[in-house]
Amino acid sequence: MPVMLYEVINGLNINPDGIYVDGTLGGAGHSKRIIEKLSDKGLLIGIDRDEEALKAAEKNLEGYTNFKLVHDNHDNIPQILDDLGIEKVDGILLDLGVSSYQLDEKERGFSYLGDNELDMRMDKTQNFSAFDVVNKYPEEKLANVIYEYGEEKFSRQIAKNIVIARKDEPIRTTKQLVDIIERSRPYSKDGHPAKRTFQAIRIEVNNEIKPLYDTTMNCIKRLKDGGRLAIITFHSLEDAAVKHAFQDALGKCTCPPGLPCVCGAKALGVLVNRKPIEATEEELKNNSRSKSAKLRIFEKRG
Repeated sequence: MPVMLYEVINGLNINPDGIYVDGTLGGAGHSKRIIEKLSDKGLLIGIDRDEEALKAAEKNLEGYTNFKLVHDNHDNIPQILDDLGIEKVDGILLDLGVSSYQLDEKERGFSYLGDNELDMRMDKTQNFSAFDVVNKYPEEKLANVIYEYGEEKFSRQIAKNIVIARKDEPIRTTKQLVDIIERSRPYSKDGHPAKRTFQAIRIEVNNEIKPLYDTTMNCIKRLKDGGRLAIITFHSLEDAAVKHAFQDALGKCTCPPGLPCVCGAKALGVLVNRKPIEATEEELKNNSRSKSAKLRIFEKRG
């Protein structure tokens, strides 16, 4: 079930003859609705780093012809558009974080439920996986990752117990890791005890936060006048990076008051919604994965 589907489609203000990019295609839930609103002249470019997700998306889009699927990372959207000979587009969507498709494929190791290989790679062609983070990171670095990306206050105890456990044998499965986490922190009402640690390791494996500011700015620059960028975040650090980029794209002068402007600030557009859009109560009841979602939309001007 695509998160905030109505809000995304409404926010993109779709031009039937336009070119749209879904930089996080997943199972093509959002993309299918975009394509339904396009004419024969319109085009949807679907990007995903996960080859299995691309296969699932292609199946979901059977019967449609006005789309192109690309196996790549949304951080590379400018190069992807260059390769396709496209200078500007009418809209871009980034639905960040792990996709529902990946969560549902338990053997991928994204879920703390079950007993599967410790993997968490969105792109299975990359070598670096959750196994490397858990088994090779020094204790302090591991604790910092769990604390920063998982906002887990028991990060140091979890990291300490991971390092102790891996001395006997490598930690190869999700269940092994969950057992260590459950021994390292008390139970709380805030979901499964492994939830935050798994999120942190997944973000580290897939480098989801560090490039996000630049990715957001690059997407804005590839929009046509009046084109829109819609980004759904699920993590405070994701939202902070997007918010920072949007604020900078507003072109506000950062020079001291009363002095001539020398910072060269230039407005690239406007915010469509000043505050992030969140899921309705009805959606929250029907789609638990929308719980922490925030949607921000920017419109290119000039």
